[in-house]
Amino acid sequence: MRATRSAGRAPARRRWYTPWLYLLAPMALLVVFTYVPVVSMISYSFTSWNGLSPAKQYVGLDNYVDLFTRPQLFQVFAVSLFYLAGAVVQIAVALYFATILSFSTRFRNLFKGILFFPYLINGVAIGFVFLYFFQPGGTLDTVLQPLGITPRSWLGDPALVNPSLAGVSVWRFMGLNLVLFLGAIQSIPPHLYEAAALDGASRWQQFRHIIAPGIKPILSLSAILAVSGALAVFEIPFIMTGGSNNSETFVIQTIKLAFNFNKVGLASAAAVVLLAIVLLVTMIQRWLVPDERVEMS
Repeated sequence: MRATRSAGRAPARRRWYTPWLYLLAPMALLVVFTYVPVVSMISYSFTSWNGLSPAKQYVGLDNYVDLFTRPQLFQVFAVSLFYLAGAVVQIAVALYFATILSFSTRFRNLFKGILFFPYLINGVAIGFVFLYFFQPGGTLDTVLQPLGITPRSWLGDPALVNPSLAGVSVWRFMGLNLVLFLGAIQSIPPHLYEAAALDGASRWQQFRHIIAPGIKPILSLSAILAVSGALAVFEIPFIMTGGSNNSETFVIQTIKLAFNFNKVGLASAAAVVLLAIVLLVTMIQRWLVPDERVEMS
């Protein structure tokens, strides 16, 4: 009898640490490749390290004072407004296509693949493709010429370069929002659509009273990603213009501080400030639009 009881308790004693074993590897990778670099970056922000010298002289808050006493370093955030406006367009277009493709539409799987494909392409390849697309006399000018629009320097004109680059960003990342919205819409119970159809609800009424409330958490997540992405945009403008012609973003400016001017300490302080801004904006957004449990039945 005692032997039977001990045999029944043994698996229960072993079970408590099993989840920790599964979490051990991902937690170790998260700490090594995320939290340790963040702590190192914060420590560098209090030094005058040039990135090469083994010595790191402690300078206290001097880098932060230097940042906040040079307002021109923050003027590049005006460029982020173009990407923020592009992100709004991106979310609206993705939501439109996700709603259309969630209904019984012919070739919808084909259209899903076509719309998601740009997100799979490497950012460097996209940059080079659109360099030819925007060059004077290139693809865009050829398409617009029948409409009476003369060739323009889309990447050389300071008034056109940021809308052009934001358009590339919309084209590339719209597929990601599309997939998020499609997953959220398909999680809505189908009988709600059937009941709404029996009551004579139009497609717009189904969107307004069923789809929009059902995907509210995903809309909130997309808004957070849009704001953080607009503040930290780097890849497309760096590849296509290198930050010239008034297209320099805060991240490109930080990269130049670190690697062109060997001011790793000052660049680390700029990165810490950017991190703080993104966290602050996210907290404000979560405070204004808190998560609410959506129950669809």
